[in-house]
Amino acid sequence: MSLTQSAAAAQPYPNVQLFIDGAWGPAAEGRTIDVIDPATEEVIGTVAHATKVDLDRALDAVSRGFAIWRATAPTERAKIMRRAAELLRERKESIAVLMTREQGKPVAQAVGEILVAAEVIEWFAEEARRTYGQIIPARAPGVNQLVYKVPVGPVAAFTPWNFPINQVVRKLSAALSTGCSIIVKAPEETPASPAELIRAFVDAGVPAGVVNLVYGVPAEISEYLIPHPVIRKISFTGSTPIGKQLAALAGLHMKRATMELGGHAPVMVFDDADLGKALSVMVPTKVRNAGQVCVSPTRFLVQDGIADAFTDGFVKAFSATKVGNGLDPETGMGPLANPRRIPALEALIEDAVAKGAELKTGGRRIGNKGYFFEPTVLANVPVTARVMNEEPFGPLAIINRFSTLEDAVTEANRLPFGLASYAFTTSTATATALGQRVEAGMLTINHNGLALPEVPFGGVKDSGYGTEGGSEAVEAYLESRFVTQAG
Repeated sequence: MSLTQSAAAAQPYPNVQLFIDGAWGPAAEGRTIDVIDPATEEVIGTVAHATKVDLDRALDAVSRGFAIWRATAPTERAKIMRRAAELLRERKESIAVLMTREQGKPVAQAVGEILVAAEVIEWFAEEARRTYGQIIPARAPGVNQLVYKVPVGPVAAFTPWNFPINQVVRKLSAALSTGCSIIVKAPEETPASPAELIRAFVDAGVPAGVVNLVYGVPAEISEYLIPHPVIRKISFTGSTPIGKQLAALAGLHMKRATMELGGHAPVMVFDDADLGKALSVMVPTKVRNAGQVCVSPTRFLVQDGIADAFTDGFVKAFSATKVGNGLDPETGMGPLANPRRIPALEALIEDAVAKGAELKTGGRRIGNKGYFFEPTVLANVPVTARVMNEEPFGPLAIINRFSTLEDAVTEANRLPFGLASYAFTTSTATATALGQRVEAGMLTINHNGLALPEVPFGGVKDSGYGTEGGSEAVEAYLESRFVTQAG
């Protein structure tokens, strides 16, 4: 048993509770949901299952919390947020073990997620002091024209299981920095690590009612919270079909919405690219979180002159990844997060091969206990295959050839998705053309520069709207109020 596994054995997994109005507690009806370790398929704990009684309590609390928090000075809000970031860093090892046990990713990746979350909190803490208004020059003497930036109100945030902390922390930090209160509906499959994120804010001094945490049936909670008059904004990360439903519901009730939805990221590798750099950047990026990442590189479009060398190098490196329990320090890729992913990937691979794709490596489940899957590469996949049109959300890479820049851009833009995109080229002209023509919210060229706290993070087309990073992220949580006064 490794040191990490020994530490995990000594650290029991908690029965996760709701956090409402400044207190941790069970659901009103006492209902719970089992939490499964994806590496062992064992029940390791439970999470409280909220019903409408709990949601009503949370709504009452978040309303009162908003009155308190909006009146709290931005400098004080920033001070509390920075303390929360400090606590998160201090607790990173113990939280990482919880995340690995419930989600599956290697402990090193879990620690990295926590450290990034601390940076996100600090970034938004500084933005709390920069929600500037305007003075607009008047047309007549003795007239003042002012624009105030004020918090939009209580927020409802809905987050998925693939990054249990980082999917919450951007929404939570943006809300708190601008003076909004929030109800976080976190994922039932991975509840303990987001609960520890909330605990860091509570221990840092966030007043009761400002932050609330619930778990339960996603559809029931969203259908109740979004239309409720207390909630003034929603933020959702998840699949495009569900996102469209929630956006429609928000629109029906005139609620602001930020939507970070699915992707199918193209990677355009040109003949003049640095092959070694392309492989050294893209293989770890694809391995990360077993490919269960909305910005995971998926469609590798490689120019004819370098296609064979890239394919051979990628297959060799990807297939050499050590797959195992994330608590083992030598593991490079953990299990898939839930049993649904295995048949989903198998169906996509079977369909692609039946349509003429070449299976270069992988394609199968590993063992019969735990949700482990082989790193998989498909080559020469026709566009009619499902995997060319549906987000695989797993350790599956497609490698297809292209001849011209026009071919690459056409394929990159073919799908309705537009979240992340990648490219490798040493040509300034090519890089410029891609920046102007690729229909994606984010394009990173010759490196992986996505998801830093200070840069935008969001998509276009069916991948959603709004951003959860950079200075633009706070705007969705603020309203502009115009005041004009004559002397």
